[in-house]
Amino acid sequence: MPLFFQHTINETTQLGIWHIEEEEDFFLAKVPLQKSITHPHKRLQHLAGRYLLQYLFPDFPYAEILIADTKKPYLPGDRYHFSISHCGNYAAAIVSSTHRVGIDIEIPTEKVARIAYKFISEGEWAFLSINHRPQSIDPSTVNRQLLTVLWSAKESLFKWYSLGKVDFRENMQLIQPIQKSSEYLMLPFVFKKNEPVYLTITARIFDEIVLSWAI
Repeated sequence: MPLFFQHTINETTQLGIWHIEEEEDFFLAKVPLQKSITHPHKRLQHLAGRYLLQYLFPDFPYAEILIADTKKPYLPGDRYHFSISHCGNYAAAIVSSTHRVGIDIEIPTEKVARIAYKFISEGEWAFLSINHRPQSIDPSTVNRQLLTVLWSAKESLFKWYSLGKVDFRENMQLIQPIQKSSEYLMLPFVFKKNEPVYLTITARIFDEIVLSWAI
């Protein structure tokens, strides 16, 4: 069983990453395909993400999932808060019975450096180092893993917010240097859509992918 990673955040919140190696029938035996997806690999990603929800919380009610106008899946009455992400041969999910959540996984590529100006504000460049004081950094010298961490962190924060219409440069900003704690990275953010909200995004770098989550 290719459970790639599982983490208990607290007594009501868990996340997991699935490395997709199964055929579609494996997931269809347990998970309803709730929307029409024609691309075979995208169907697998979709099914693996949904499969993880009940893997993490066995009483998760698949059949009750609805899709909001913002395209975010949700449960009526917020019996569980959840978020799903997928890339390549991986799917990730986070589920909580008490907290709003967001999750994202990304495969680092060279493209992230080309689009960095779209999601990194002027002030954030000074914080793109780990466990160091703020300093001036040439964007071309920042490795793609670290850029991907910041992109992924903002994606997870976007999903946490869930209402759409967010400017990744202006509404979500890193406000302190990235801190390393054991195998995890801690990214202090301010979310400035309406009243400022301060929260820390957690991330982890694996060999092939970057994971981040917001809670």
